Amino acid sequence: MKNDIGLSYPPLNLPPADLRTEQTKGSMTVFDPLRRRHVRLTPEEWVRQHFTSFLIHHKGYPSGLLGNEVSLTLNGMSRRCDSVLYGLDRQPRMIIEYKAPTVALTQKVFDQIWHYNMVMRVEWLIVSNGLQHIVCHLYKEKGTYTFLAEVPDYNRL
Repeated sequence: MKNDIGLSYPPLNLPPADLRTEQTKGSMTVFDPLRRRHVRLTPEEWVRQHFTSFLIHHKGYPSGLLGNEVSLTLNGMSRRCDSVLYGLDRQPRMIIEYKAPTVALTQKVFDQIWHYNMVMRVEWLIVSNGLQHIVCHLYKEKGTYTFLAEVPDYNRL
């Protein structure tokens, strides 16, 4: 399906986002308000921009507490979390991993975010391909976790 900027991406299971796109040097870019710059518009970036817009405009997440492409070191290797939500104390609270809409959300995909959490130690994990969203709440003190049917509003975290 063609969207309003002429790219062929499937419709997402997210509200429409007001994206600022432009054609630059033969490729389409989108302005990322969290990184405050234009980035190449890939299928994964399409999902990221819609999902972060959803969090901010529909779920009440403060944009000032969200970061995209957050670096971490895992087993001596540099990695990047797609998005991280921080608490008011600037400690990470949630990791969000995005995949292109054509990528199935398998155990392997979830294992990726689980490994990131070995470093970040957050209480919320979300994986989304824009069509399906897996939300996991970790109870660190109990050593248990639960999956939620939907992304919680910020004020319910």
